[in-house]
Amino acid sequence: MRWWSAANFVSNAGTWMQLTVQNLLVLQITGSAAATGLSMSVQAAPALFMSLLGGAAVDRWPRKLTVAVSQALLGAVAFTTALLVALDQLDMTALLVLAAVTGVIATVDGPACALLGNDLVPAEDLPSAIGVGALVHSSGRLVGTGLAGLTVGFLGTAAAYAANGLSFVFVASVVPFLRPRQGTATRPTATSAPAAAADMTVREGLFFFARRPRLVALAAVTGLSSVFGRNYGLTLAVLVTGPLAGGAGAFGTVSTVLAVGGILGAVLGARMRRPSVRLVGMLAACGALLQVAAGLSPSLAVLLVLVLPMAVVESVSDTAGTAVLQTDPPAHLRGRVLGVWSSIGTLWSLGGPPALGLLMEHAGARGALITGGLLVAAPIATGLLLRTRRTPTPVTLPTREGDVTGKAALGTAA
Repeated sequence: MRWWSAANFVSNAGTWMQLTVQNLLVLQITGSAAATGLSMSVQAAPALFMSLLGGAAVDRWPRKLTVAVSQALLGAVAFTTALLVALDQLDMTALLVLAAVTGVIATVDGPACALLGNDLVPAEDLPSAIGVGALVHSSGRLVGTGLAGLTVGFLGTAAAYAANGLSFVFVASVVPFLRPRQGTATRPTATSAPAAAADMTVREGLFFFARRPRLVALAAVTGLSSVFGRNYGLTLAVLVTGPLAGGAGAFGTVSTVLAVGGILGAVLGARMRRPSVRLVGMLAACGALLQVAAGLSPSLAVLLVLVLPMAVVESVSDTAGTAVLQTDPPAHLRGRVLGVWSSIGTLWSLGGPPALGLLMEHAGARGALITGGLLVAAPIATGLLLRTRRTPTPVTLPTREGDVTGKAALGTAA
């Protein structure tokens, strides 16, 4: 697990380095911010349409081999991009094609890497392992974003892509030496029974997700939070530079505090043992109320005080939700469930920012934060209240002493 975490840290740093440089590269080629958004959408679009197939592939194929091959393919795409940049042959069409190929590979690589990491620890430590993964992701994002500017400044744009390619090669080289815990199904069970083959279909994963109330509730909670909250890169940027009269430096400070809070939240999330959908809902509602308070902030100093717990609560909630998502389904369905989740999450990520932007146009930055927070907190609080009222309270039926003694004696004899 230590080797896997180290490999993922390197990979995350390389990925964020490339993403940062790619946005700058698109601006350099086209001079259009819209083209930058288009490149990001093209890379994300395959997850909307192909994640179900990717999840089914993860359930069917040997997990270590799947991760090693997908990482090697992602490395090949990064090296190809680096070569085209170095030769000054990269145009917008080629960049969009490479972005789409990356998105397709990621539909398999994402769930495969997540489930392989879970296979390396005892079942009772899964929430902790997922928390470590969140910590690695947040730390890699910080390091990769910082290294992007240094790499481009000293070595050029092609070097950033090449470094990301090397990070994928490092992960692929570590995978063969990983030792999954005993009893983990890292290779699908071979069988010729038609019923077993039918059980491996995409439809089976969809039906399981739709018929599992706690997964549907988790999707609803996460969807509300993703659309009307959490998009702090947009809402807080407008709040800081607008009503609070701050500049780019002030927003940079807010972003740093958000990143630190995310890391602290990942550390706290790693200490959870029994995460639940109820816990995710309570944390999401708490974060939404903090968002409302942030919208009412009279100054930048007050906002900074609120931003840290907002980020901590969001990170712990994400860790708890991921733990439920990756441990609730049976082992043979987890890849497809993650595929369903990826498709739903892509809808949120594509639809959330435009919806929030429209809300800000009509209500302003403060109004969007306050309204969005209430739109998240109110339905979750209502759901939790109704759920509590529906839960029956156990009632001890009165029994005669003789009946109790007789049943005890019967149990002993049995």
